[in-house]
Amino acid sequence: MGQKYLETLVGFFILLAIAGLLMLAFQVSDLTTYQGNKGYNVKAQFDNIGDLKVRAPVTIAGVKVGQVASIVLDPKTYRAAVTLRMNERADYIPKDSSASILTAGLLGANYISISPGFDEQFLREGDAIRETHSALILEQMIGQFLFSVNKDKSSDAKTGA
Repeated sequence: MGQKYLETLVGFFILLAIAGLLMLAFQVSDLTTYQGNKGYNVKAQFDNIGDLKVRAPVTIAGVKVGQVASIVLDPKTYRAAVTLRMNERADYIPKDSSASILTAGLLGANYISISPGFDEQFLREGDAIRETHSALILEQMIGQFLFSVNKDKSSDAKTGA
């Protein structure tokens, strides 16, 4: 009786540990925030989205108000067309708001931050955010810095300074 009880108890704790790991995996992957058809879609186009991913958060003042639903390349403009799935409670975002792609920390994941405008009309299903600011790409910034330093050195060498 004691051996069977111990085996049952160990099996129960293993099942409990597996359930805990599954719950943790769903929390980390943000699959628990699926909201079905509640909310509305807004579109935005960016020149460069960096490492932005589907399901990345959309925030206003650091508060999550939606997530990235899809990312496709517009074949006419060659810009990234991003669809944002906004929460149904976030129905107060002015139409003249702007969207920026930011990075969480120095090397963190990208997300979209919305800066509210002052329009009295609010974004609705199918609307587009017109003013967008692309992601800052670290490699491009370093390349531009090195190019400008190199250019300064070559112009100093020509003038004899």
